[in-house]
Amino acid sequence: MNQAIFTRLSFLLSLLFLVVVFSGPVMADDSLAKVKKAGELTVGFCAQYPPFESKNEKNGEFEGFDIDLAKAIAKEIGVDVKLIDAEWQGLLAGLNKGEYDTLITCMSKSEARGENTNFSEVYYKLPDVIVVRKDENAITGKESLKQKTVGVQLGSGSEQLADSMKDTFKEIKKYNYNPEAFTDLKFGRIDAVLVGYAYAVNQMKADPSYKVVGEPLAEAEVVAVLPQGADALTQEINRALANLKSDGTYQAIYDKWLNVN
Repeated sequence: MNQAIFTRLSFLLSLLFLVVVFSGPVMADDSLAKVKKAGELTVGFCAQYPPFESKNEKNGEFEGFDIDLAKAIAKEIGVDVKLIDAEWQGLLAGLNKGEYDTLITCMSKSEARGENTNFSEVYYKLPDVIVVRKDENAITGKESLKQKTVGVQLGSGSEQLADSMKDTFKEIKKYNYNPEAFTDLKFGRIDAVLVGYAYAVNQMKADPSYKVVGEPLAEAEVVAVLPQGADALTQEINRALANLKSDGTYQAIYDKWLNVN
């Protein structure tokens, strides 16, 4: 063999050896094993979105559809639940830092897509709707939002929806949380709020000065969000969800928090 070719081949083989050695073995997915060993499922959420999750002002306890669902999922897996309230905008970063095993916080696929995540099966479909003041008669649906100022929560599916319709509006005002948007709506600083239907109904029950108009603008697919590669835990959460739906537990939680009829 030509010496130059032999030398080059030897160099390439040495390089390949170093790549294999230093890349190390492929890491096994221990996402479920870690939860089982810890004896608890750590769930991140933002307690600013009733009826999905909020803090009861009387007893200081977290409550809502997602809270009860997280507890039921953990029980189904055979572990306790550890609930961690955090800022909405930091939840995905916290998940990827390992601060939570999963996020169960009315987060849609579109909100988490592209963030190195796994999704559970869809556990709720949330329509996005238009909310206006009760005495507002000019806005009756999507078409009458032209050249209006609308409010949305930052980082939400409603924000993504508004951005996709931005040419329709005069202005999109973005808020850290929905209550700020509703306050501005109440005092006439904006014309409408785009928000999930269940939240809108909850808000109207607390303050009847709002109403929902027109048909839903879109429908968000709500999922539990996990770190990318946490396939074993994702499959276990899917198994738990399936069991909760088949034994009536899911329906009971739904009826308690989300039945708006």
